[in-house]
Amino acid sequence: MNTDTAHEIVVLGAGYTGLIATARLARYTRRLNTHITVVNPSPRFTERLRLHQVAAGQKLADFRIPDLLAGTGVEFHRAAATAIDTAGRTVTLDDGAVLHYDRLVYALGSTTDTSSVPGAADHAWTLDNPALAHHFAQRLPEIAAAGGTVTVCGGGLTGIEAAAEIAEAHPGLTVNLISAAEPGTMMGEKARAYLNRALDRLGVVRTLGVKVTKVLPDAVRLDTGEVVASDLTLWTTGVRVSPLAATAGIATDAKGLIITDATLRSISHPEIHAVGDAARVRQAWGQLHGTCQSGVVTADYTAAAIARLRRGKVVKPLRFGYFHQPVSLGRKDAVIQFTHADDTPNRWYLRGRAAVIYKEQVSSSPTVAAKASRYVKIPVQLSKGGRATRKAV
Repeated sequence: MNTDTAHEIVVLGAGYTGLIATARLARYTRRLNTHITVVNPSPRFTERLRLHQVAAGQKLADFRIPDLLAGTGVEFHRAAATAIDTAGRTVTLDDGAVLHYDRLVYALGSTTDTSSVPGAADHAWTLDNPALAHHFAQRLPEIAAAGGTVTVCGGGLTGIEAAAEIAEAHPGLTVNLISAAEPGTMMGEKARAYLNRALDRLGVVRTLGVKVTKVLPDAVRLDTGEVVASDLTLWTTGVRVSPLAATAGIATDAKGLIITDATLRSISHPEIHAVGDAARVRQAWGQLHGTCQSGVVTADYTAAAIARLRRGKVVKPLRFGYFHQPVSLGRKDAVIQFTHADDTPNRWYLRGRAAVIYKEQVSSSPTVAAKASRYVKIPVQLSKGGRATRKAV
């Protein structure tokens, strides 16, 4: 391919959304004069859906981004973006390279926000990358042997999965899950009851209806004034995004999310497409929140949209509805809450061994879909939301 005249597409970030966007772009534009570069700081693909397993001491498969994209013609550039020049349409990288783009796919995702509570950044661990999760896991055997305590702050899906995984892998530990709300509050009554029975079986202690106001080296302080001893603290609540977009003058909301139109293009710079956690995406029923489920759908949609624009075709607005809330409860148990388009629970749920198999397929699907995209299109969207998404935003 003559890259001097090719339409240059740069994808920033190769997490779930960036990887799917890149793989699908390669497939959808393979007959067009297009050159795709994906930029990521590490060649290893991070399975964030499984980092709670790493934190419990398990070893994951070593997926390499260049291998997953082999044969697609995509160029992988190992670096991190430090600046975007929207006027010149260039991205500056931390290795000194400057990439020109005709279209930019912004897929930088999010990280855990440890800035809102004093001491969290200094004394709490996060599940933001495999190295952190691995180092966290290395501390557990010694603490378990001494009958110590691990505190998981945050009762969302990540906190639940981490607490269950750690408790199952290290029964000598006391695992304390601290949350302002009941774990599984987003689920229906039956699924939530099953989840709590599983946490009881695993011995996970719950401290509910409180907030952590400070993280200490060996404890956490609650808004009640109580200080709870903690040999190791895992922070799983709150997210933040890179300031790169806002610094570049791209229209963002108060949280730094790129504000998009109905086709996921920046409202201020339409040559920039935002996907996943870094995008503010609205549907008729409300705003998408950061999950792999919605992220991979926005990635696939954006890849198809760019291909249609390259062919001079009209792009229809995104229609998306949430379908499920899959939660692993250790390696031998899980619960799946099926949902309405707006992610509120419907009457159906799955539990036990069937849910374990279901959750494993969900966790494996992004890498399978990316690798197979050069041959076939594996669907990543389970629901368009039905009537809930037919109205205009």
